[in-house]
Amino acid sequence: MRRKIGQFLRHLHMERGSSPLTVKSYREDLESFADYFADEAGDTPEPEAISAVELRGFLSALHEAGYAKTSIARKLASLRSFYRFGQREGWADSNPARALRNPRKSHKLPHFLTTEEIGKLLAAPPAKGSMGLRDRAILETLYSAGLRVSELVGLNDGDADLDQGVLRVRGKGRRERLSPLGSYAVRALQQWLAVRRLGPGESTGREAPVFVNKFGTRLTTRSVGRMLEKYLRETGLDARTSPHTLRHSFATHLLDRGADIRSVQELLGHKSLVTTQIYTHVSTASLREAYEKAHPRAH
Repeated sequence: MRRKIGQFLRHLHMERGSSPLTVKSYREDLESFADYFADEAGDTPEPEAISAVELRGFLSALHEAGYAKTSIARKLASLRSFYRFGQREGWADSNPARALRNPRKSHKLPHFLTTEEIGKLLAAPPAKGSMGLRDRAILETLYSAGLRVSELVGLNDGDADLDQGVLRVRGKGRRERLSPLGSYAVRALQQWLAVRRLGPGESTGREAPVFVNKFGTRLTTRSVGRMLEKYLRETGLDARTSPHTLRHSFATHLLDRGADIRSVQELLGHKSLVTTQIYTHVSTASLREAYEKAHPRAH
């Protein structure tokens, strides 16, 4: 089995041009597969001798060991690819992993902040000093436009039309969308851009980065995360809050106030409406909580 796994990994690297990280993930998945059957059988069997029922036992063992459903689904996908390779190479007559279903995803409700908590967070950066103005502009923009943090740090001057209150955002899969900005975010951006200083090697004009660090170079997603952690400590807000929490809060607050779900889908840049629908569950949950607190015959 391990020889065939090695052949498959070489195929990924040499013929398919997979990245070292992808090859590493496949290796880890398939080694855990080989180790399991070595423990079960006392010796590592050939992969073509393993049935779909035995593979299901492997997945059950992963579940009992506490593996996340996403990790189990990834290992199953690795096995499907491995056996497809075996069919092409002629050592596997069938693909036993193909018959197995992925574990059902658990739809966790996204963590979000209330409007009061958002107000407290947005007021935390000092309204003076270049870094304070920058941090306030970052938080206002994340919440006002519902951006992913990668979209935020990728913004250039040519993407921002502050007169019209609109951003051109490059999202996942190189899809572009227009995101409206509220007056608070526009004002915060204007104040920041008035004091921003670009580093000597940084792009200028329309390609200049909107958000830079103290050295004048483009800000990273990790830097935004560290900045947010500082203000969470200062305000005492939930430490689970991340830059993505502001995006969750953006969508939840819009739906809570009657926005159409398809409009929210467009604003978030979601390709599928299914991805957006998780926020309707959040809104329904908050409505239920309000009902149970207020209605005299709710209980």
